Amino acid sequence: MSYKNFRVETDSDGIALVTWDIPGRSMNVLDETSTNELDAIVKATTADAAVKGVVITSAKEAFCAGADLSMLEGMNQAYAKLFKEQGETAANQMLFDQSRRFSQVLRSIETSGKPWAAAINGLALGGGFEITLCCHYRVAAENPKTRLGLPEVKVGLFPGAGGTQRVPRLVPPQDAMTILLKGDPVTIEKAKALNLIHAIVPAADLIKAAKDWIKGGGKAVAPWDEKGFKLPGGPVFSKAGMMMFPAGNAIYRRETYDNYPAARAIMSCVYEGLQLPIDAALRVESRYFTSVLRSKEAAAMIRSLFLSMQELNKGARRPKNVPPTKVKKIAVIGAGFMGASVGYVSARAGLDVVLIDRDQESADKGKAHAQKVIEEQIKKGRAKPGDAEALLARITATADYAALRDVDLVIEAVFEDRKVKAETFAKAQEYLKPDVIFASNTSTLPITSLAESFKDQGKFVGIHFFSPVEKMMLVEIILGKNTGDVALATALDYVRQIGKTPIVVNDSRGFFANRCVGRYVAEGNEMFLEGVPPAMIENCAKMAGMPVGPLSLSDEVALDLGLKIMKATEADLGPNAINPDQKKLMVEMVEKQGRLGRKNSKGFYDYPEKGKGQKSLWPGLSALQPKQLDPDTLDVEELKQRFLVVQAVEAARTVEDHVITDPREADVGSILGFGFAPFTGGTLSYIDFMGTKKFVELCHKLEAKYGSRFTPPKLLEEMAAKGETFYGRFAPKKAAA
Repeated sequence: MSYKNFRVETDSDGIALVTWDIPGRSMNVLDETSTNELDAIVKATTADAAVKGVVITSAKEAFCAGADLSMLEGMNQAYAKLFKEQGETAANQMLFDQSRRFSQVLRSIETSGKPWAAAINGLALGGGFEITLCCHYRVAAENPKTRLGLPEVKVGLFPGAGGTQRVPRLVPPQDAMTILLKGDPVTIEKAKALNLIHAIVPAADLIKAAKDWIKGGGKAVAPWDEKGFKLPGGPVFSKAGMMMFPAGNAIYRRETYDNYPAARAIMSCVYEGLQLPIDAALRVESRYFTSVLRSKEAAAMIRSLFLSMQELNKGARRPKNVPPTKVKKIAVIGAGFMGASVGYVSARAGLDVVLIDRDQESADKGKAHAQKVIEEQIKKGRAKPGDAEALLARITATADYAALRDVDLVIEAVFEDRKVKAETFAKAQEYLKPDVIFASNTSTLPITSLAESFKDQGKFVGIHFFSPVEKMMLVEIILGKNTGDVALATALDYVRQIGKTPIVVNDSRGFFANRCVGRYVAEGNEMFLEGVPPAMIENCAKMAGMPVGPLSLSDEVALDLGLKIMKATEADLGPNAINPDQKKLMVEMVEKQGRLGRKNSKGFYDYPEKGKGQKSLWPGLSALQPKQLDPDTLDVEELKQRFLVVQAVEAARTVEDHVITDPREADVGSILGFGFAPFTGGTLSYIDFMGTKKFVELCHKLEAKYGSRFTPPKLLEEMAAKGETFYGRFAPKKAAA
C-alpha cells in the first residue's frame, strides 16, 4: 500500500522502515493525513507476519516540529458548529473522540506486539516527540542542534497524546514536571541522562542502530505494561510523592497565579494519571485535553502565539512588489547600550557591522559589550569559543562616518533628542550610497517629523528595538508618511535575518508598544498616588498576568528617561498632554532623591550589589504618597482589571488612529514587546474574547471612578453596538509574501 506522507520499506530481515516525508513541506507536522496513515501503517505491520519489527524515522532535517495547530483551530470551529446544531453533549463527545484519536494510534504502536524503534534524526517536538515516546526504543543521531521536548504549554495547550503519562513514568517527578510545565526543549545528551532516549549514535549509523536493537531481540513491551512496574519517583502517596505534589502546587500558583488552564491540567493529569493503569490514565489525559482545547485561553494563545506569529514571521505585511533584499553590512550610529546590542544581534546573525560613535573610545566600548555578551554565552555552553572570534571579527568600531560608504542599511541609535538626531542625519548623509535605507531606533519621537531633516524621506523608516535587545524578540517597524515600499521591505527582511518578529505600525508619538506600556506604568503611578501600598501594586499586576510590576518596570526603563519623555511630550504638545502629579513624583524621585532606577541601584526599589541578596521596595516610598489606603479595603479584582483594561483601551485607540491596521500585530506585539498577559492572546484578543459590549461596559464603570484614561474610543462604542470583534471587522489578510 502506498501513502502520501510516509514511505514503508521492509528489508530481508523483516524490519519495516517507516520514513516520514510530507511532500512540499520543509518540516513534518502532525496533521490529519499523517495521523490516519500512521494508524493504517500500525494496522498493516501488526497484521503482517513477515514484519518482525518497525523503525520510524524522517526524511527531513528534523523528525517532526509538532502538531499542525491550525488543525486544532479547525476542530474548535467544528465544535462550535455542532454545539449550535446538536447541543453541548454531542459537541463534547465529538471533540473528545477527535482529540483522542492520535493518543489511541500511539497506544496501538505500544501494544502492537511488534518492537518499534524511533530513529530520531533531528528536532522532535510536541506530538512528534510523543510518537517517539510510545516506541519501545529511542535512538538519536549525534547533532548539537537537536532538541527534544513538549512545548505545548507555551501556546495554551499540553501534550494530549500520552506526554503527561509517559514522561513521568520515565523520569523522576520533579524533572517530569519541569519538562511539562516549562515546555523548554532539551538536548539529546540531557534527554539520555533523563532516560527519555536510550542511545545516541553517529548520524550515519542511526538506522542501523535502530534495526540492530530489533534484531538483538528488542522487547515489544513498554515498561509500564510490564508486571511489577515501579514509578521512578515512587507512588503518588509515598513520602517522595507527598514532598513533590503539595510543593509543586505552590510553585504552580506562584508562577501562573492560576491564569493558565493548561498548566493546571498538567498538574491534574500527572497527579491523577500516576494513580491509574496506563489506559485509564490516557483516558483521563484526553478528557483534560478536550476541556483545555475548549478554553478561550487556548484559542487565544494558539491564534496569537502560533498562527499569527508564524504569519508575521513569514512576511504577512511585506510589500509584494519588492523583490527579496539581503542586508550584508549594516552601520549602527550610537554605540551605547542599545546600539551596541543591535550591533551584537546583527553580527550574531552573520552580518558585517560598523559601530560608529563620537569618539574611538565610545565606539570600542560598544564592541566590548558584544565581547562580554558572547563570553557569557560561552560560559553557559550556548556558544563555542571559536564563535567569539568570528563574531568580533564582523564588528568594526570607529568614529569615522566615512565607514558608511559601503553599508546597505544604517540604524541610528543616538540619544532620544531631536537636535542630536538631526545632527547625526546631516553628518551621515554625505557618505551614504544612493540606494541605502536609513532607520531610526527612536522609541517615541514621530518618524515623519524626524524624516524632515533627511534628504530622501522615502528611504527613511523607524526600526524600534526593545531592551534588552539580545532577549526581546519583537521589533516595531514604523512607517513615516513618506516611507517607501523598498524601505519597509528592507526593514522587514533585515528583522527576519536577525531572527526577530516584526510588526508594522503607522506613525504616532510612542507608536504602538510604548503607548500601551506607558499606560501600564502610568497606572502603577496613579495607584501609588492614590495610596495603594507599593507591594500590592506590584503583586496585583503580576496576578493580572504581567511579567513584572509597573514600579519594577519603571526602574528597568530608568526613571530619568521616563521624566525626559514626559518633558519632551509636554514641550511638544503642551501641559495638558501629561499628568502634573506624575511629573511631580518623577521630579521628586529623579532630581531631588537622585533615584534613577536599576542603573544607579536605586529607584522604586533598592538594588543590592550583585550576589548580595534580592532587590526590595525602597522604605522611603510611603513618605512620597499623599495618603495610605488600608489594603484590606481595596478590591484586588478591580486593581487587576485596571492594569489590563488601561492597556487594551489604548490598543483600541491605536486602531482608531490607524497606527495599528492588523489586529495580529497588536496582539503579538503586546505579548512579545511588553509581556501583556499571554493567556489573553494580547490586547485586542483580550477585548474580543471578553466581548466588545462587556468590555465597553467595564470601561465606563472604571471611567466613572478613575477618569478619562478609561474612556472607550468611538470605534469601540460603535463595535459594541454592532456586536463586532477586531478580528471580524479588521480581518487580517492571510496571504504571506
